[in-house]
Amino acid sequence: MPKFAANISMMFTEWDFLDRFAAAAGHGFTAVEFLFPYAFPAEEIARRLEASRLTPALFNLPPGDWDKGDRGLACRPERAAEFRASLERAIPHVRATGVRRLHLMSGHGDRKDPHALAAYKAAIRHACATVGPLGIDILIEPINGRDMPGYFLNDFTFAAELIGELALPNLKLQFDIYHRQILHGDVTRGLDAMLPFTGHVQAASVPMRNEPCTGELDDARIFRHLDQLGYGGYVGCEYRPAAGTAEGLGWFRNA
Repeated sequence: MPKFAANISMMFTEWDFLDRFAAAAGHGFTAVEFLFPYAFPAEEIARRLEASRLTPALFNLPPGDWDKGDRGLACRPERAAEFRASLERAIPHVRATGVRRLHLMSGHGDRKDPHALAAYKAAIRHACATVGPLGIDILIEPINGRDMPGYFLNDFTFAAELIGELALPNLKLQFDIYHRQILHGDVTRGLDAMLPFTGHVQAASVPMRNEPCTGELDDARIFRHLDQLGYGGYVGCEYRPAAGTAEGLGWFRNA
Protein backbone atom coordinates (compact mmCIF):
# COMPACT_ATOMS: atom_id res chain seq x y z
CA MET A 1 0.00 0.00 0.00
CA PRO A 2 1.16 3.59 -0.55
CA LYS A 3 2.22 5.98 2.16
CA PHE A 4 -0.73 8.01 3.44
CA ALA A 5 -0.81 11.62 4.62
CA ALA A 6 -3.72 12.82 6.75
CA ASN A 7 -5.31 16.00 5.48
CA ILE A 8 -5.75 17.78 8.78
CA SER A 9 -7.89 20.53 7.30
CA MET A 10 -10.60 17.91 6.77
CA MET A 11 -9.65 15.15 9.21
CA PHE A 12 -9.19 15.37 12.98
CA THR A 13 -11.42 18.44 13.12
CA GLU A 14 -12.51 17.29 16.59
CA TRP A 15 -9.23 18.92 17.70
CA ASP A 16 -8.09 22.53 17.33
CA PHE A 17 -5.91 22.90 14.25
CA LEU A 18 -2.56 22.98 16.02
CA ASP A 19 -3.48 19.90 18.05
CA ARG A 20 -4.32 17.90 14.93
CA PHE A 21 -0.65 17.19 14.22
CA ALA A 22 -0.27 15.15 17.42
CA ALA A 23 -3.68 13.55 16.85
CA ALA A 24 -2.71 12.40 13.36
CA ALA A 25 0.59 10.99 14.61
CA GLY A 26 -1.15 9.29 17.51
CA HIS A 27 -3.40 7.47 15.05
CA GLY A 28 -0.52 6.14 13.01
CA PHE A 29 0.11 8.74 10.32
CA THR A 30 3.68 9.72 9.51
CA ALA A 31 2.78 12.63 7.23
CA VAL A 32 0.16 15.35 6.98
CA GLU A 33 -1.11 17.80 4.43
CA PHE A 34 -3.31 20.83 4.97
CA LEU A 35 -4.91 23.61 3.00
CA PHE A 36 -3.79 26.97 4.37
CA PRO A 37 -1.43 27.31 7.36
CA TYR A 38 -1.19 31.10 7.19
CA ALA A 39 -3.34 31.90 10.21
CA PHE A 40 -0.58 30.44 12.38
CA PRO A 41 3.11 31.44 12.72
CA ALA A 42 5.37 29.42 10.48
CA GLU A 43 7.60 28.55 13.42
CA GLU A 44 4.65 27.10 15.37
CA ILE A 45 3.61 24.90 12.45
CA ALA A 46 7.20 23.71 12.16
CA ARG A 47 7.35 23.00 15.91
CA ARG A 48 4.20 20.88 15.78
CA LEU A 49 5.54 18.91 12.82
CA GLU A 50 8.84 18.27 14.55
CA ALA A 51 7.24 17.35 17.89
CA SER A 52 5.03 14.78 16.19
CA ARG A 53 7.75 13.57 13.81
CA LEU A 54 5.54 14.25 10.82
CA THR A 55 6.51 14.94 7.24
CA PRO A 56 4.68 17.86 5.60
CA ALA A 57 3.49 16.34 2.33
CA LEU A 58 1.75 19.39 0.87
CA PHE A 59 -0.06 22.63 1.50
CA ASN A 60 -1.70 25.25 -0.68
CA LEU A 61 -0.54 28.68 -1.68
CA PRO A 62 -2.79 31.46 -0.34
CA PRO A 63 -6.05 31.46 -2.33
CA GLY A 64 -7.09 35.10 -1.96
CA ASP A 65 -10.08 35.82 0.25
CA TRP A 66 -11.62 32.39 0.77
CA ASP A 67 -14.53 33.70 2.81
CA LYS A 68 -15.52 35.99 -0.07
CA GLY A 69 -15.40 33.15 -2.58
CA ASP A 70 -11.83 33.26 -3.89
CA ARG A 71 -10.45 29.86 -4.86
CA GLY A 72 -7.09 31.04 -6.10
CA LEU A 73 -5.90 34.05 -8.05
CA ALA A 74 -3.72 32.61 -10.79
CA CYS A 75 -6.12 32.98 -13.74
CA ARG A 76 -7.26 36.49 -12.78
CA PRO A 77 -5.18 38.98 -14.80
CA GLU A 78 -6.44 41.94 -12.78
CA ARG A 79 -5.08 40.32 -9.60
CA ALA A 80 -1.62 39.34 -10.83
CA ALA A 81 0.14 41.58 -8.32
CA GLU A 82 -1.92 40.12 -5.50
CA PHE A 83 -1.00 36.62 -6.65
CA ARG A 84 2.70 37.46 -6.57
CA ALA A 85 2.36 38.94 -3.10
CA SER A 86 0.53 35.83 -1.92
CA LEU A 87 3.38 33.68 -3.15
CA GLU A 88 5.84 35.73 -1.12
CA ARG A 89 3.56 35.31 1.90
CA ALA A 90 3.96 31.54 1.63
CA ILE A 91 7.76 31.51 1.59
CA PRO A 92 8.27 31.73 5.40
CA HIS A 93 6.01 28.71 5.87
CA VAL A 94 7.86 26.86 3.12
CA ARG A 95 11.24 27.53 4.69
CA ALA A 96 10.14 26.75 8.25
CA THR A 97 8.33 23.49 7.50
CA GLY A 98 10.57 22.04 4.81
CA VAL A 99 7.57 21.22 2.61
CA ARG A 100 8.50 20.20 -0.93
CA ARG A 101 5.15 20.53 -2.73
CA LEU A 102 2.81 23.50 -3.02
CA HIS A 103 -0.62 23.43 -4.62
CA LEU A 104 -1.36 26.48 -6.76
CA MET A 105 -5.11 27.01 -7.11
CA SER A 106 -6.22 28.47 -10.42
CA GLY A 107 -9.22 30.46 -9.25
CA HIS A 108 -12.53 30.94 -11.02
CA GLY A 109 -12.44 31.71 -14.72
CA ASP A 110 -13.18 30.59 -18.26
CA ARG A 111 -10.50 28.51 -19.98
CA LYS A 112 -11.72 29.89 -23.32
CA ASP A 113 -10.81 33.41 -22.21
CA PRO A 114 -7.34 34.09 -23.65
CA HIS A 115 -6.59 36.69 -20.97
CA ALA A 116 -7.38 34.23 -18.18
CA LEU A 117 -5.29 31.52 -19.84
CA ALA A 118 -2.35 33.87 -20.32
CA ALA A 119 -2.56 35.02 -16.72
CA TYR A 120 -2.65 31.43 -15.50
CA LYS A 121 0.40 30.44 -17.50
CA ALA A 122 2.29 33.53 -16.32
CA ALA A 123 1.39 32.79 -12.70
CA ILE A 124 2.60 29.20 -12.99
CA ARG A 125 5.86 30.28 -14.60
CA HIS A 126 6.44 32.87 -11.89
CA ALA A 127 5.66 30.44 -9.08
CA CYS A 128 7.91 27.74 -10.48
CA ALA A 129 10.77 30.20 -10.95
CA THR A 130 10.33 31.59 -7.43
CA VAL A 131 10.31 28.31 -5.52
CA GLY A 132 12.45 26.21 -7.86
CA PRO A 133 15.73 27.30 -6.22
CA LEU A 134 14.27 26.09 -2.90
CA GLY A 135 13.72 22.61 -4.31
CA ILE A 136 9.93 23.00 -4.35
CA ASP A 137 7.45 21.57 -6.87
CA ILE A 138 4.38 23.54 -7.89
CA LEU A 139 1.29 21.34 -8.32
CA ILE A 140 -1.88 22.06 -10.27
CA GLU A 141 -5.06 20.11 -9.58
CA PRO A 142 -8.18 19.74 -11.74
CA ILE A 143 -11.25 20.18 -9.53
CA ASN A 144 -14.77 19.12 -10.46
CA GLY A 145 -17.49 21.68 -11.03
CA ARG A 146 -19.93 20.07 -8.64
CA ASP A 147 -17.73 20.83 -5.65
CA MET A 148 -16.32 24.07 -7.04
CA PRO A 149 -18.50 25.59 -9.79
CA GLY A 150 -16.68 27.85 -12.22
CA TYR A 151 -13.19 26.65 -11.30
CA PHE A 152 -10.77 27.39 -14.13
CA LEU A 153 -8.79 24.14 -14.03
CA ASN A 154 -11.53 21.52 -14.40
CA ASP A 155 -10.07 19.04 -16.89
CA PHE A 156 -7.27 16.49 -16.49
CA THR A 157 -6.41 16.40 -20.19
CA PHE A 158 -6.03 20.17 -20.28
CA ALA A 159 -3.81 20.04 -17.18
CA ALA A 160 -1.61 17.38 -18.77
CA GLU A 161 -1.31 19.35 -22.00
CA LEU A 162 -0.43 22.50 -20.08
CA ILE A 163 2.29 20.75 -18.09
CA GLY A 164 3.72 19.43 -21.35
CA GLU A 165 3.54 22.83 -23.03
CA LEU A 166 5.18 24.77 -20.21
CA ALA A 167 7.87 22.10 -19.73
CA LEU A 168 8.91 23.41 -16.32
CA PRO A 169 10.94 20.88 -14.32
CA ASN A 170 9.16 21.64 -11.05
CA LEU A 171 5.59 21.77 -12.40
CA LYS A 172 3.61 18.63 -11.56
CA LEU A 173 0.07 17.31 -11.53
CA GLN A 174 -1.92 16.81 -8.35
CA PHE A 175 -4.00 13.73 -9.18
CA ASP A 176 -7.05 13.65 -6.94
CA ILE A 177 -8.85 10.33 -7.42
CA TYR A 178 -12.15 11.79 -6.21
CA HIS A 179 -12.07 14.67 -8.68
CA ARG A 180 -10.86 12.40 -11.49
CA GLN A 181 -13.77 10.00 -11.05
CA ILE A 182 -16.35 12.78 -11.06
CA LEU A 183 -14.81 14.60 -14.01
CA HIS A 184 -13.80 11.73 -16.29
CA GLY A 185 -13.93 8.31 -14.62
CA ASP A 186 -11.26 5.92 -15.94
CA VAL A 187 -9.12 6.38 -12.84
CA THR A 188 -6.55 3.63 -13.32
CA ARG A 189 -5.99 4.46 -16.98
CA GLY A 190 -5.61 8.08 -16.00
CA LEU A 191 -2.96 7.09 -13.48
CA ASP A 192 -1.21 4.96 -16.10
CA ALA A 193 -0.97 7.92 -18.45
CA MET A 194 -0.29 10.72 -15.99
CA LEU A 195 1.77 9.27 -13.18
CA PRO A 196 5.09 10.20 -14.86
CA PHE A 197 4.31 13.90 -14.29
CA THR A 198 2.25 13.51 -11.12
CA GLY A 199 3.73 14.99 -7.96
CA HIS A 200 1.02 14.07 -5.47
CA VAL A 201 -2.08 11.87 -5.26
CA GLN A 202 -5.17 12.41 -3.13
CA ALA A 203 -8.07 10.11 -2.29
CA ALA A 204 -11.63 10.16 -0.97
CA SER A 205 -14.66 8.01 -1.64
CA VAL A 206 -17.03 8.88 -4.47
CA PRO A 207 -19.65 10.32 -4.39
CA MET A 208 -19.81 11.46 -0.75
CA ARG A 209 -16.14 12.36 -0.20
CA ASN A 210 -15.94 10.24 2.93
CA GLU A 211 -13.40 7.56 3.90
CA PRO A 212 -11.74 5.57 1.08
CA CYS A 213 -13.25 2.15 0.44
CA THR A 214 -16.78 3.33 1.28
CA GLY A 215 -18.01 4.51 -2.12
CA GLU A 216 -18.44 3.38 -5.70
CA LEU A 217 -14.73 2.86 -6.41
CA ASP A 218 -12.55 -0.04 -5.34
CA ASP A 219 -10.06 2.24 -3.62
CA ALA A 220 -7.98 -0.63 -2.26
CA ARG A 221 -7.46 -1.86 -5.81
CA ILE A 222 -6.46 1.64 -6.92
CA PHE A 223 -3.92 1.83 -4.10
CA ARG A 224 -2.48 -1.53 -5.18
CA HIS A 225 -2.34 -0.19 -8.73
CA LEU A 226 -0.31 2.78 -7.53
CA ASP A 227 2.13 0.32 -5.95
CA GLN A 228 2.33 -1.61 -9.21
CA LEU A 229 3.10 1.60 -11.07
CA GLY A 230 5.92 2.35 -8.65
CA TYR A 231 4.43 5.46 -7.10
CA GLY A 232 6.61 6.40 -4.15
CA GLY A 233 4.93 9.59 -2.97
CA TYR A 234 2.20 10.18 -0.46
CA VAL A 235 -1.52 9.70 -0.98
CA GLY A 236 -3.25 12.59 0.74
CA CYS A 237 -6.42 11.57 2.61
CA GLU A 238 -8.52 14.56 1.63
CA TYR A 239 -11.87 13.34 2.87
CA ARG A 240 -14.61 14.25 5.33
CA PRO A 241 -15.01 11.56 7.98
CA ALA A 242 -18.56 10.25 7.94
CA ALA A 243 -18.90 9.81 11.71
CA GLY A 244 -15.72 10.92 13.46
CA THR A 245 -12.13 10.71 12.30
CA ALA A 246 -10.91 7.96 14.63
CA GLU A 247 -14.09 5.94 14.15
CA GLY A 248 -13.56 5.89 10.39
CA LEU A 249 -9.91 4.81 10.27
CA GLY A 250 -10.58 1.09 9.82
CA TRP A 251 -9.64 1.37 6.13
CA PHE A 252 -6.27 2.88 7.14
CA ARG A 253 -5.51 0.30 9.82
CA ASN A 254 -6.27 -2.48 7.34
CA ALA A 255 -4.37 -0.96 4.41
